Amino acid sequence: MGTAAMLRAAGVGVGDEVVVPAFGNVEVAEAVVLAGALPVFADIDPVTYCLDSSAVEAAITPRTAAVVVVHRFGRPADMVRLLGVGERHGLLVLQEGESGEPYDEIAQRRQRAGYLDAKLRGVRTPDGGDGHTYQQYVVRVPGNGRPDRDAFARAVQAKGVDCRVPVKTPVHRLPEYRRCVSLPETERAADETLALPVDATLTKRDMQRIVGACNALGGLLQPAF
Repeated sequence: MGTAAMLRAAGVGVGDEVVVPAFGNVEVAEAVVLAGALPVFADIDPVTYCLDSSAVEAAITPRTAAVVVVHRFGRPADMVRLLGVGERHGLLVLQEGESGEPYDEIAQRRQRAGYLDAKLRGVRTPDGGDGHTYQQYVVRVPGNGRPDRDAFARAVQAKGVDCRVPVKTPVHRLPEYRRCVSLPETERAADETLALPVDATLTKRDMQRIVGACNALGGLLQPAF
């Protein structure tokens, strides 16, 4: 059963609000609209890239009926706190996660993520946390008043590394969902994050090429004086 169907089955519809993340795919907001409700965007936790429980609580109004939590990049959201918010306010809390995968494939991705964690310089590596499956290995390339992430991505791609920007435009910036809302962590993540290859098919030489390409560009991250 999809998110829209689950919302409708729970009685969520016209006149209701549903708190959702703006950092990610538009499908969650679309599902809320399909159910007849209004998506309300809350900010993310900068470590997990999932909804921040304090931001969710701040977004709640008398019309709020539900929260849709999305587990991002293989890193689970803090469901203890988010379910606590739901209980305090009498809200339905739905979860959207990534599809299940074989354990050996996840184990290999974790091994490759560990290698990158140990070898990468000049980028902020992800916080592994409990249960991270590394569906995507997302680093931060912080800006210093210029588009460092984009320049970094172009340079790494030129060296044959298949990196990509995981979330190009947060949902609250899209014309059909544009909102006047303060989401500083969402905005920062959209501007700084870059997904590097970490899938199970990568060889040791592939991993070394990724590290070499990224570390050679560390100068892009140095603060300007």
